[in-house]
Amino acid sequence: MKRKDASPGEGLLNIHKPPGLTSHAVVAVVRRLTRVGRVGHAGTLDPQATGVLLVALGQGTKLVQFLHELPKSYRATLRLGIRTNTQDGTGSVVAVRAVPPLAPEDVEPVLRGLQGWIQQIPPMYSALKQQGQRLYTLARQGKEVERQPRRVRIFRIVLQALTAETLTLEVECSSGTYIRVLADDIGETLGCGAHLSELVRTAVGPFRCAEALTLDALQEAVHQGEWQRHLIPLAEAVAAFPAIVVTPDAARALGRGIAPTAGSVASMQGTFETGDTVAVRTSAGALLAMGAAACRSSAVGLGSSSSAIVRLRRVLGASCQ
Repeated sequence: MKRKDASPGEGLLNIHKPPGLTSHAVVAVVRRLTRVGRVGHAGTLDPQATGVLLVALGQGTKLVQFLHELPKSYRATLRLGIRTNTQDGTGSVVAVRAVPPLAPEDVEPVLRGLQGWIQQIPPMYSALKQQGQRLYTLARQGKEVERQPRRVRIFRIVLQALTAETLTLEVECSSGTYIRVLADDIGETLGCGAHLSELVRTAVGPFRCAEALTLDALQEAVHQGEWQRHLIPLAEAVAAFPAIVVTPDAARALGRGIAPTAGSVASMQGTFETGDTVAVRTSAGALLAMGAAACRSSAVGLGSSSSAIVRLRRVLGASCQ
């Protein structure tokens, strides 16, 4: 997909991460190819995983914290009968069990039991920190520490294929979900154990794997001098969030850090509840800021016109407008 309306070096690239590279390494490749100084990514993928990795450039790095909030979709393949210490294929085998004959009607109730809000204990082999140390560093030293459960949401989990040794799932989940942990939990519930043998992130919010740019394609686009045509503009990058459109006076006030009030709302796009992330835009569609709604959308205009309706979390620079 080619784009013409992004500022030079500012925006988002939907990159198809290849296997064998860390997400940080992909960022380094993008930085080297594009020669943009400020580059980051939204949502780490394990080195062996592939698929959508959102890479932010320039002012786009200011949006990374919000892109993290977008739901993610995966195609996950589980190897049944074998548990590993990393819960994926990179670790050491810790248990081997016989796999009973399984039919879809044996697996689907297990999957249904995982839908909705669940508690997950982060794996020891993860980049989370405990008292300043990465958990995977402690794990490699043979140490295991207590981890607090995290509340995550499984929007959808569907069985796609089942063989004597594997099952393949489609999973749509909230940010922060560990598919490796999900695979291990499914294996334990089935009684045979399992680990994650293959993972493809098929989407992050509205950004799909089918539209993702490979690093080879990016390199070719750089060689042709047209890589910026692949940049997703900042306003489009957060189009999945509801938006508050403000008056020109309120847009200018935002530049001084003054939050929009109910009286400065020109229109709204989508609906929101108190605390939801919202974008603040001009009537022309330029992205001004991101924030948390101070009230629900249905209540805008019911109170004082001078009441702030957004708690600002990030005000974008003039180059974004």
